[in-house]
Amino acid sequence: MEEREGEVRWDGLCSRDAAARDAALDTIGQAVLRRAESIASGAAADGLPVLAARDGLGEALARLLMLSKRCPFPDVREKSEAILSGVQELGIRIPRPLGHGPSRFIPEKETIQVGKEDATMHTLFAESFATLGRLDNVTLVMVFHPQYLESFLKTQHYLLQMDGPLPLHYRHYIGIMAAARHQCSYLVNLHVNDFLHVGGDPKWLNGLENAPQKLQNLGELNKMLAHRPWLITKEHIEQLLKTEENSWSLAELIHAVVLLTHYHSLASFTFGCGISPEIDCEGGHTFRPPSVSNYCICDITNGYHGVDEIHASPAGIIPSTESVCEVEALMEKMKQLQECRDEEEASQEEMATRFEREKRESMFVCSSEDEESAATRDVSRHFEDTSYGYKDFSRHGMHVPTFRAQDYSWEDHGYSLVNRLYPDVGQLLDEKFHIAYNLTYNTMAMHKDVDTSMLRRAIWNYIHCMFGIRYDDYDYGEINQLLDRSFKVYIKTVVCTPEKTTKRMYDSFWRQFEHSEKVHVNLLLVEARMQAELLYALRAITRYMT
Repeated sequence: MEEREGEVRWDGLCSRDAAARDAALDTIGQAVLRRAESIASGAAADGLPVLAARDGLGEALARLLMLSKRCPFPDVREKSEAILSGVQELGIRIPRPLGHGPSRFIPEKETIQVGKEDATMHTLFAESFATLGRLDNVTLVMVFHPQYLESFLKTQHYLLQMDGPLPLHYRHYIGIMAAARHQCSYLVNLHVNDFLHVGGDPKWLNGLENAPQKLQNLGELNKMLAHRPWLITKEHIEQLLKTEENSWSLAELIHAVVLLTHYHSLASFTFGCGISPEIDCEGGHTFRPPSVSNYCICDITNGYHGVDEIHASPAGIIPSTESVCEVEALMEKMKQLQECRDEEEASQEEMATRFEREKRESMFVCSSEDEESAATRDVSRHFEDTSYGYKDFSRHGMHVPTFRAQDYSWEDHGYSLVNRLYPDVGQLLDEKFHIAYNLTYNTMAMHKDVDTSMLRRAIWNYIHCMFGIRYDDYDYGEINQLLDRSFKVYIKTVVCTPEKTTKRMYDSFWRQFEHSEKVHVNLLLVEARMQAELLYALRAITRYMT
């Protein structure tokens, strides 16, 4: 619905002041009902039934539906619902949500319900809504871990909205470019709306070739960071910084690199946790009436299968003796490895051999070719070279030197470079990495008072190993002991080809663990992946500078 002549303004709903929200909703309600009355009376005059909301009314109704379900402010939820009821009374069909909750992998009743959150979570929700104008599904799944979510939201807000080298519309467009590399229509849809909201040129959305040359030049770096970051050299950096009138400054490039890595890894989280489309976006609602069995064929084609899919057990699988034993066996292995560590330490040569063996083995971990990818709208127009994807770095006789963390690490090198060229961002990223890596509640499935540091380190280092990054002080033999094949398949898929992640993969690892623990795994995957991409890009920038 067009916002002409001040007719509909949604911004006022983000206010923390109840009176301002109330006034904004009054204005919205009047505009929506006026439009609905006009459509209903026009149809009546022609003697026709009202088939659908037209002239932008549909988008406004979808937005009101989202507000009625997802706004952290109860006054907005109630009033949005009242406006929808008023439209329905005029004989116009209103939308209803598709699916069950923010994730296709996690039963809705096991996620935090908006309106039933505790005070800490409510503060986070209100902050997120006031900043973004929405409480998105990513936030509703991440809130299993409030400490991490707070850091994540703070970082994302700084990257997208605070003072920085890049203009606001560039930031959202780079988010679109990055998410599109993994066909993540969920993130693309959100940033298309944000891009237009901050005054971005709609023509750019027709394809990357319609964007300024400066952004087109970022395409090569985008694809290599997303799929094969180990190929980035100082020559790639030089090309971006030395292209005459379309050149990037170092500060702009750092901002762009952080945005690209942020959205590549956020695409991993989106697919890894089965994030559902937003209620007001494509695939999140329908104007069709529900069928007798409470869902219709359009729901099934969207992957929603009614209440049958809501399982009672923590990770969606009926507990078995085997899966309970899986937890016990993992804890026993952790105990044995700790004892071996205390008794003897492998030589540096042996440690290097174990790294090479794990790196080699990681190449043969892959998801089945017949796995179906989550259905996505075609977003390939937002990037070039669509056939370019993830390839293991040592295939076809190609050898990439190991990236030794001792020679270039985030703590000693990357952090200070980012902080120098884009103040405060290094600090925000560092805090987020640390929270994800150190986050623990000392639990494993049904067990309490467990030290999970060994397991967390194995997951983090396995991801870096897949990217060719080696820590001299880590025994890579531990990875095979702690991560079984189904877990490795899930990790590699989510990190390298997230668009191929399926519910079956999610269900098949750690079957007796809580969903919150599986979300925690995804936070580790997101941050380890982001740091690995950043290390390759920042090392290339450092080499260019020296």
